[in-house]
This record gives sequence, structure tokens and C-alpha cells, in this order.
Amino acid sequence: MIPIFDGHNDTLLNLVSPLLDKKWDFLSKNEVGHIDLIRAREGGLYGGIFSINVPNQRNLHEDNSPPVIRFTNNGYEMDLVPQIDHEYAKNYTDKILQRLSNLVKKSNGNLHIIKHFHTLKTDFTQKLLSIILHFEGAEMIRKDLQNLEVYYKKGLRALGPVWSRPNAFGYGVPFKFPHTSDIGPGLTSNGKKLVQKCNELGIIVDLAHLNMKGFIDVVKLSTDPLVVSHTGVYNLCRATRNITDKQIDMIGDSNGIIGIYFDPINLLLKSMPDKNMSLSVIIDHIEYIVQRIGIDHVGFGSDFDGADMPNKIRDASSFPNLIQALKEKGYTKSSIEKIAYKNWFRILKTTWRNN
Repeated sequence: MIPIFDGHNDTLLNLVSPLLDKKWDFLSKNEVGHIDLIRAREGGLYGGIFSINVPNQRNLHEDNSPPVIRFTNNGYEMDLVPQIDHEYAKNYTDKILQRLSNLVKKSNGNLHIIKHFHTLKTDFTQKLLSIILHFEGAEMIRKDLQNLEVYYKKGLRALGPVWSRPNAFGYGVPFKFPHTSDIGPGLTSNGKKLVQKCNELGIIVDLAHLNMKGFIDVVKLSTDPLVVSHTGVYNLCRATRNITDKQIDMIGDSNGIIGIYFDPINLLLKSMPDKNMSLSVIIDHIEYIVQRIGIDHVGFGSDFDGADMPNKIRDASSFPNLIQALKEKGYTKSSIEKIAYKNWFRILKTTWRNN
């Protein structure tokens, strides 16, 4: 079985979800959610970037999900949610981190928060589950960045300046189809300082959810490879969350990586929910990246536990289905290994300062 490193999931939010509190246990096999330790092992998922995305204070649903997407005759839309309070975001984040710490202790060595690349390589070989801690939206970070290093010491190794809402650092894109990400101004002065500080510490700057002007600002500022952890190709699905040829080329020029997600509404040409979506649609987006900038710049960024999944890759145990589909498309073992984990490993090794 080819091992998998997944560039993005929202599974950690399940640790504080009232709806899943008594129905979901990360260390057991579950019927709800997309990732747990058992299903990860079944699918060969031995590591990934696990995000913390603080839900909106208003209209917060029981299961911590974002506001409902409205489907229209032409596609879908969801309002750009308002800015959230820093203290609320910090408290929510700290609560998840405490529960994650307890979970790691309870796992008897089967689950680790990874702070060094050499530890990731060792755990991967031993088929343990490695968690790379990621903040999806930097609302829990103080404007003066004074607590960024505190979170770094706790394991923070990847950070997206924004989710799909404005904050003190920049502007996110609304969820909308058809539409472009070219909406709103660039990074704030605090946002530019955040990018520079992340470069200094060795924290990956994730450009997912960031608007076009903010994206260009990061390109100008960052000295590290550009990363978009979970996205699709705009030319194949004209949603705000997807990246254009211009952005794809800039990522390739930086020796960066694009994680392709599995969510049908952001992959299908006509953008619609479709549980029966073929895995060939995911591969079409992967193939587009490969043909444009090369096999070294694409990986998986599932968005498990953050989006609805098609039946053929319904959860982490289904990764072998996608690997088989890549084989049937004609990808060699060495190419599949790059997509499955080696490209992400290169980014982590390059970006982290304490390998």
C-alpha cells in the first residue's frame, strides 16, 4: 500500500463538536466523520496537516459547521461571514489543543504532534499517525504577533492568514460560483508582518481561502515555497476557492505545492453536490496541475471533515480507491508516491527550520 500524507483536514474540530461528542472517538472506528485512527490505518493515511478553523460566533451550528451554502440556478453562494473576536478565537483554539494533548497521551504512542521533519519520517516508516498542526485563519494570533511563537512551541507548523472572512491580517474569499477570488484589498500591514515572521520561524504560509491581492502580496514577501493546501483548478470549476493559471504558475515558480481537495461542488464544471462523482474528476484537477507545472507540485488536500465527500472516497479508509484510479490513468508508482506524500515531504523539509 502506498502511504498517504494529506495536506488538509478539519478533523480536530470534532474534538469540541457537541453533535459528535458521544458519537465519535478518534481512537476507535466511527460511522460519523471522515478520519479516525482506525480508518486512517485502513487507508494508509500516516500523516497530514490537521487544521483548527474557529467557527463564526454568529449562526454557529450545533456541529460547528459554517453557515449553509445556498444553491442557485447558476451555482452556489454563501455570505462572507463577519470578523470574529480574538479572545473568542484564542479560547476556542486553546480548548482544542488541550483536548488534542489529552488524546495524544491516551493513544499509547500511536498518535504524535510533529514538530520536526526527522520525527515525521520516523513515524511514517512505523505507520504511526502524524499530526501537523495548522491554523486555518489567524484570528487566534495577536495583531502584534506576540503569541505566534508560543503556538509554534506547541507545534504550530502551518498557518493560513485568513479563512473565508476578513480579519486583522487580510481578506478571505466568499464561497461563490461562478466568481473569481479577485475581491477585496491585499494583506494588512499586520498580515505582511505575519508572513515575514512565519518565514523566520519556519511556519508554512497556506494561501487557501486568501483573495487574489493577498495572494500576490505573499508572493512578493515570502521566501518559502508557495502552498495552497486545499483547492481546485479555476479553469475546471469557476469557484472563488479555486486557483487560476496565473496563481498555478507562481506556485510552480516558487517550487511550491497545490493540494487538490475532493469536494464535488468545487471540482465539477457545473458546481453541484454529487455523491456519485467519479474519481476521474479529482484526477482531472491533478492532471491539469501536472501538465502545467509538473508532477512535483501537486498532492492531496482532501478537506475531510470540512466538506461533503463523494461515495468513492467517503473517508480516510478510501484512499486506496484514489491510488488505484491514478494507476488506471497511467501514473507510475514513482509519480503516485510524489502525489501521495513525497511532494508534501519536500515542502515540509524545505520550509521548517529545525529538521
